[in-house]
Amino acid sequence: MVQEHEYALLGGVNRSKVGRIIGLLAASASAGIVFLLLAAVDVAQRLGIPANLPPAVFSLMGAGAVFTALYWVFNRYLWRWPWVSSLMKVPDLSGKWHCDGRTIQSDGKPGYVWDGTATIIQSWDKLRICLKTKHSGSNSISAALLCDSAEGYRLLYNYRNDPRIEETELKSHLGFAELVFDKTLKSAEGEYFNGHGRYTFGTMKLTRL
Repeated sequence: MVQEHEYALLGGVNRSKVGRIIGLLAASASAGIVFLLLAAVDVAQRLGIPANLPPAVFSLMGAGAVFTALYWVFNRYLWRWPWVSSLMKVPDLSGKWHCDGRTIQSDGKPGYVWDGTATIIQSWDKLRICLKTKHSGSNSISAALLCDSAEGYRLLYNYRNDPRIEETELKSHLGFAELVFDKTLKSAEGEYFNGHGRYTFGTMKLTRL
């Protein structure tokens, strides 16, 4: 089963720094929650209301548990907020994209035209690019995302392509692609290179659906 993989982040906020910030927030939040719980128990006892919190409740409010919850929310949702994404310099590329491609012959002349649908699955720390055409499908193996202040955002990734079962003349192969997304994140243009089974190269253009 193909799954999302980690991706390198170049030019954005260091992930370890983000982890430290979330850790500090988790420690502060944990201490605050425990303080409020103890204060509530103290008030209840003064009012003659029997109240007692089992140790399990305090363990659930520990810094580790709070960190796990905060990181999950940040990883899945918060980083996508436009102002957070802009601050972190990490674009949200997730979604479906229409892909128009064209091969280039070895003599530099235009080759055949092809098209497909690219699906990008992305979280704060993982990514997957899946491209399907009528002849084959490919999935990314590794990737890097670069914040390019001049052109936009640059995505570089390696992929494995597998032909459909009825395409007996095609072979599985490995390839590399480089895409530059415009600053509106509505389109991207780039190039791809294949090897290890199919020695072709060409251009790609993505348009968000």
